[in-house]
Formats: sequence, structure tokens, C-alpha cells
Amino acid sequence: MKKFLLLCLFIIGVGFALFNFKGLANKGEYDSVVLNFREDIPTAVISQQLDALASKYKKTASLNSIFSVDGNVYTVSGDKAFITALRNSSLKEYVEYIEPNYIYSALEVPNDPDYSKQWNFRSINVEKAWDETQGEGITVAVIDTGVSRVPDLEETEFVEGYDFVNDKNDATDDNGHGTHVAGTIAQSTNNNYGVAGIAYKAKIMPLKVLSAGGGGTVADIAEAIRFAADHGADVINMSLGGGGESELMEQAIDYAYSKGVVIIAAAGNSGDNASSYPARYPKVISVAALDAAGNKASYSNFGAGVDISAPGGDELAEILQETIDPQTGKAAWVGLHGTSMASPHVAAVAALIKAEGISDPQEILEVLLQSSRKITEDPFNYYGAGQLDAAASVELAHKGKISLRHFFRWLRDNGYLSLRFWFDGGAVALMPKILMIVGSYLLAWFLRTYLPFALPLNFGLIMGSTGLFFLRGFYVFDLPQWPFRLMGSSIPELGSIIQGSPLLNPIVASVLIPFGLIALFLGHEKLKWFAIGTTLGVASCLAVSAAIDPGLQWIASPEIARIFLGINALLCFGLAFLASRGELKLS
Repeated sequence: MKKFLLLCLFIIGVGFALFNFKGLANKGEYDSVVLNFREDIPTAVISQQLDALASKYKKTASLNSIFSVDGNVYTVSGDKAFITALRNSSLKEYVEYIEPNYIYSALEVPNDPDYSKQWNFRSINVEKAWDETQGEGITVAVIDTGVSRVPDLEETEFVEGYDFVNDKNDATDDNGHGTHVAGTIAQSTNNNYGVAGIAYKAKIMPLKVLSAGGGGTVADIAEAIRFAADHGADVINMSLGGGGESELMEQAIDYAYSKGVVIIAAAGNSGDNASSYPARYPKVISVAALDAAGNKASYSNFGAGVDISAPGGDELAEILQETIDPQTGKAAWVGLHGTSMASPHVAAVAALIKAEGISDPQEILEVLLQSSRKITEDPFNYYGAGQLDAAASVELAHKGKISLRHFFRWLRDNGYLSLRFWFDGGAVALMPKILMIVGSYLLAWFLRTYLPFALPLNFGLIMGSTGLFFLRGFYVFDLPQWPFRLMGSSIPELGSIIQGSPLLNPIVASVLIPFGLIALFLGHEKLKWFAIGTTLGVASCLAVSAAIDPGLQWIASPEIARIFLGINALLCFGLAFLASRGELKLS
């Protein structure tokens, strides 16, 4: 029901946007305009038009470059209002198009100078994941040798931790292992120093359970797990392990899991055909290690208990992060390899997933497994469900979800936070602009989320709500215009187009055609969704017409027309809902 409520809101918003504006807002920033004069326009006429433009708008247009002479491509400074003015002026008769001169930029990569050495990040496709989230608001507990605030962790946010080895609040690292692990998860990024972290806006909770020699007890680890669960950790990483099953630890894991904590652990480095503990427990995500070529690292455990694989490196290509030199305690750049290095990759991606709004540990596990890159031949379970893919994980986590954070980022990226946009046109244009923005966002969200899997549905939505509206004004010399007007109209408008009336025909602008389509195609796997999409599109068209322009043939009263259109819009929504649920029975 929730999905269809969102879909109905999408259709109404998009319908209003398409009926009241020439097009949905274009994404991008610009401060100049492209004028592409037709090739058949003489140079003298172009000069006259440019002089007229300069006289009227006090702006000088110039060739874009010396290579623009043959193409007649000119640029002139201007904004959205200037483009609108030009498109409504006599200049449009001489140009092929007038469009924004958008500013493109290099795709974002961290400015950390040694990021190029992090082959492991690129192998999990992390840059595309960063377009959506960097782990904001998520806390990752690093249960390890402690974590020291080396220079490349100074901008990373820390929360209160604990040293269970020495029973004190300061969980400083005296080995280097835990700081290295924390760096993979959330090393300070875009700070023009060192390397990057995967979930670099996540918070780190340092929990020391391993001594300077690298050993620690089950009792300390179990207490640290409970501490993390009780102090707001969202994800736990344990790059540690050994033999021997512990009821104390399993109970602690169950406790944290029951509080919504995602628990990840290293599978082990002994090359055994089974994960070590604690990775072997059912509620822990066990991570095997990959080398730089994407193959199982020679040392990595495999087989029973392994859930997923991630970069762990080997002697030839290690995982680089800033940590401490255990001999001096000072910061040092160190390359390490092991399943200990693989585990924090998965923990960090789990943080990215959780930042996208998925909170249940089982759901996060399913996202990780379903989005992993599958290995077709894996008889010994070297890779678990597959190889970690951060971008695919975040995309799957984001699929179908609408969040305020994502919406406001979309507003920013499309220029809708500019005061100029809101004040242009005054208060009269405020509501149409709000509806246009909502419709545009929901359209972008819907197409991004469902387009690859629902072409029949989307085509039905278009034909039902707007038709191929851009064809309405299409004109070809010596060809009749009515076919283009017909194709450029939505289904409810077909009656008025055929009859040449500005008013909707109440027979066509009703639930009758959608009902016929549903009845005809309900049993067909793909055409059923075309019929459902058309029905929803008609519903949005009727709803918008009822609210904006309730004009019907043969019905003089606007109020009666509004009631008629509104009722039929509701009938169409209900019809589409029932058909989509398979509950509609037609004899």
C-alpha cells in the first residue's frame, strides 16, 4: 500500500509539472547560454541579431571558440530568466536551439594524496557509493587493540570507548592493528593528507580488548560487545578470532543483534576450511579475504561460515592506512594484509547501508549478499555470496526509499535552494513551483528506482497522464498535424482532440478506458503493467484537471465537472491498486 501511495503522489506531481511547465527542471549549474544559429542563416543576419540582442539586453554574445565558426555556436552570459526571454523573442526564428551552457566538473575523488595507492577501495567500487552516502550518523565500534588519534584520524569523529584490558576509559592503541582497522572504516577523507576511509563521516567507538601483543580474552571481548550495544553502536567490527566456542560471547552477540547492531568479523588467516570464532557464529557476518586480483588470498579461511569476501591484500599488495609504530607509539604509514583488513571493508559498507535507512541487521546482511559480485564457480565457498560491492550495496539499500536527506541534496544539486528561483514570479508562482519540484523529484526517484524493471508500467504512466506531449506542437511541412496532436495527448484528452474542443469528453475522461484495458490485459504478465500504468496515469490527469481546470463537454457547471473528474480519478486509483494486488476478478 505504501508503494502505491507514493506512486500516486508521484503521478499527481508529475502530471502537474508536465501540464504547467514546458519541461521538468534540468539538472546542473550554468552562468551562460548557448545560441546555435541555423547554418542557412547568412552571416550578416546573424550580426544583426547579435546587435539587437546587445541593444535590448546589454549583453554581448561571442563565438565560443575559433572552431565554432562553421557551427555558428555563440555564448552569452545569462540565467534561466534570460533563456526564457530569448526563447520567447524573435531570435528563436534564427537559431536551432537556445540552451544552458552547463558547467561540468571532474567526477569527485578524494583529494587525499595517497588515495591512488588504495587499490582496495576501487576494487569495491566505493566512489559511486560516496555519491549517495559517506556514513553520516552511524557509529562503528572497533573491538581491537584500541585506536589512536593519528593525524589522518584527527577529523574523524570519535565517541566514548573503553579499554577492557587495563580497565580504563582511554582506549589508545599500543599495537597499531586497531588504528589501521579504524582507518579503513573512517580515515579522515578530503583533508589533503594521507589516504581515505570508506565510511569517512561515520563515528568510531574505540574498544580495546587486545593487548600490545595482540592477544585478548573472550570475557573482555564479550563485555566490549555489550558495551557497544548499550552505548549506541550501529556496527561492530571484530578483526580478531580464534578457536573454541564460547557461550558467554554468543550471548553477547545475540544481545547486540537484538538491539539492531550489525556484527562483522574476520574469517581467519589459517587457510582452514571453516571460519574461526567469533565470525563462525550465525549472527556474525564472516568475511574472507581477496588479493588485488580478486582471488581468494592464500591465507584466508574459507568454506563453512563464510558469508562474503572483501579485499585483504597479500605480500605483493597490502592495505595501506595510517596507524602507529608499536615501538615508538608515533604515527606511521603501514601496509598490512589479512582477513583483519578485509573485515573493516564490510563493516564500513554496512555503515553506508545503515546510513541509507536500513536498520535491521538481517536486512543489511541480505543487502550485502544480494549486491555482491557473484563468482559462478566456487565449489569450496572461497567467496561466500560473492565479492563486496559498495556501490551496488548502497544502490540496493536506497532502492524504493525516499529520505529527507536525499531530497535536500537533490534540491541543492538542481539549484532549487537558490533564492532567485523562489522569488522569480512572486507568490503567485509559489504553489506551481512547489508541485513542479515534488513532481520532478518523484519522477527522478521513480525512474531511477524502477525504470530498468518496469518499462511497461512507465510507458503506461506516460500515455495515461501526458502522452508524448512534446509532439503536440510538432510541425512538418505538407504533413497533417492531427497525428502529432493525437500522439501528444494523454488518454483523457483524446476525445477533445478528436472533436476539436478545449473541453474534456466525459466518456473518454473517465474510468471506462482504464477499466477496459485492465479487463483486456489483466492475464498478461507484461501488458498487465502497461494497463496498470495507464490507469494510474489517467488518474493523475483527471485529478490534476479536477484541481486546475475542471472543464467537461456537456457539463456547464465547473463544480459538477470537478466532482465527476475527482470521482473517476479515485476509481482509477482503486482499480490500479486492485489489479496490482491481483485481487480484481472480472467475469
